[in-house]
Amino acid sequence: MPPSSATGKALHYLNNEWTKLTAYLKDGRIEIDNNGAENAIRPFVMGRKNWLFSTSVKGVKASTNLYSLIESAKANGLEPYAYLRHLFTEQPKAETVEAIEALLPGVIHQDQLKY
Repeated sequence: MPPSSATGKALHYLNNEWTKLTAYLKDGRIEIDNNGAENAIRPFVMGRKNWLFSTSVKGVKASTNLYSLIESAKANGLEPYAYLRHLFTEQPKAETVEAIEALLPGVIHQDQLKY
């Protein structure tokens, strides 16, 4: 039984979670923290009180999709406005799965976007 002090509880937790806490040492693909994800969602978290009163589920879903596109574009080094303009221009022309996949932020290159 672990000690009941705050330090004892913390050490017991540390011992039980050690494998998870050190996983990043064994696999170089694992980040030591989730700061990248936290920083990406911060603009949306800061405004979440404004979105609590959305008037429709469709509106919430549309906002979520748009925010995901913007953050994915930024994560892939694309200027979001240029990417969205390109996406909304080219997507209606896409008739195959391959054509749609070619518009994904991880596939498209910055030089394909017009400013």
